[in-house]
Amino acid sequence: MKNYKIYITAFIIAMVTLTACSDDFIDVPSRNPNSDDFFKTEQDYQDVLIGVYDLLQASFWNVMVGEIASDNTLAGGDPDNIDGPAMQDIDNMVHNDVNEQLRDIWRWMYAGLNRANYMLEFRDNIDFDTKNDMIGQALFLRAYFTFELAKWFGPLPLLVENGRIKNKRMQFGEQFTISRTATIADTYTLIEADLIEAIGLLNTTQDLEYKVTKGAAQSLLGKVYLYHATFDAAKYTDAATVLDQVISDGNYTLASNFGDIFEHPGENAAGSIFEVQYTDVEGAGFDCLQCSEGNVAVGFSGVREYVGPTFDSGYGFNTPTAEAASIFTTGDLRKDATIFDAEAIATSYQPSRGETKLYNRKYLPRKGDLGLGDNNLTNPNNYRAIRYADVLLMAAEANVQKSAPDVTKAKGYLDLVRDRAFGNTTNRIDATLENILQERRLELMGEGHRFFDLVRTGNADGTIDGFTPNKNELFPIPLIELELAGAVERWGQNPGY
Repeated sequence: MKNYKIYITAFIIAMVTLTACSDDFIDVPSRNPNSDDFFKTEQDYQDVLIGVYDLLQASFWNVMVGEIASDNTLAGGDPDNIDGPAMQDIDNMVHNDVNEQLRDIWRWMYAGLNRANYMLEFRDNIDFDTKNDMIGQALFLRAYFTFELAKWFGPLPLLVENGRIKNKRMQFGEQFTISRTATIADTYTLIEADLIEAIGLLNTTQDLEYKVTKGAAQSLLGKVYLYHATFDAAKYTDAATVLDQVISDGNYTLASNFGDIFEHPGENAAGSIFEVQYTDVEGAGFDCLQCSEGNVAVGFSGVREYVGPTFDSGYGFNTPTAEAASIFTTGDLRKDATIFDAEAIATSYQPSRGETKLYNRKYLPRKGDLGLGDNNLTNPNNYRAIRYADVLLMAAEANVQKSAPDVTKAKGYLDLVRDRAFGNTTNRIDATLENILQERRLELMGEGHRFFDLVRTGNADGTIDGFTPNKNELFPIPLIELELAGAVERWGQNPGY
């Protein structure tokens, strides 16, 4: 995690037991730690919890590929060769079940979920003063990983017991009997239960920046309720209630200058509720992208062979469309902090595939970062996973959608975001659902939310080129995962694939 030296403990799952048929054979205990007999100290819990956090850094594809799937950006990449074919397919809405990026998302998010399960499996081993908060963090992280999987793949294979995700690792052999949740709504219900418990355990503030807080769990719960509301409109009221509470508690404020948010000094600042921490102090390579402690998506989004001020070069993926850049109105200060026009600033650069000359400025590699190993894989730019502006706009949406709408409250939240965006109070607009959703696009462009916002609100068809209703709402489960689990028939593939 950024600014912290983290050592991830490698846990050996199996202990070899030696037996003999003669009294002369010596039974020598293994020197390796036994994962079932590990949690004996507070530090043991802390070490495992850090290991759970570590998998958050592997969520870079979720952000970048999610953006490419929307109408905000193109896949980009090498203009002369088919560079990143899996991303090109997603951009063109021709997903398939052997897509390497989709498989990475599936297996890395499940790895994070299973690490959280490992800690929760032994949550009652010992007691210590900080235990409740640690368990709350583990529950939040399990909910986060599960929510990411549900957004991409829908109903999930999960161990479930008494209406909760079971506090138990999914171990080898269980994949042959485990079932998918019946519906996406059922999956959201399980996630909500984890977050509700986490809220009751988490601290409001933390001693270290990477640790999640009660406000982060409330904010994520509000977001899950909004997704759940696609299937149950009553969830809009639940979303409004919990998001209103985050706002009224007064623990977060908007950064005064939007452009400061995505620079290094803006990390973990007042307007940030939850960030994935990255660092550039450890090198990485393509043989193990998930091993990188840096934000891989940043290097992938950099301008190809860029020469110029402020930024380093990259691979030229995830390039904003001209249409996306055009929606910012005159005076909107967010445009220059969101859209980088290489043609206007670069001394020289190589165009990307489908070149628009535009790049995602929020997550470009900055000059001066160490970039050890392959410098395009180890950028230290944190991912701002949940921002206060996101919460304000989700709360505005929930308040206009709930059974007893509160448009006045919604407009107050919308005004806060608009006032910061323009630096004045003269650009306020009515709090209609259409305006709020458009404001989400403007505020959060380049941050990986747009595709899923379009899907959950029923606006993807006709907005995303090539989008096929009743199919592209979800992505295909990787075929190899179905085959390894013997679940081609038992789980089934998502509709249309």
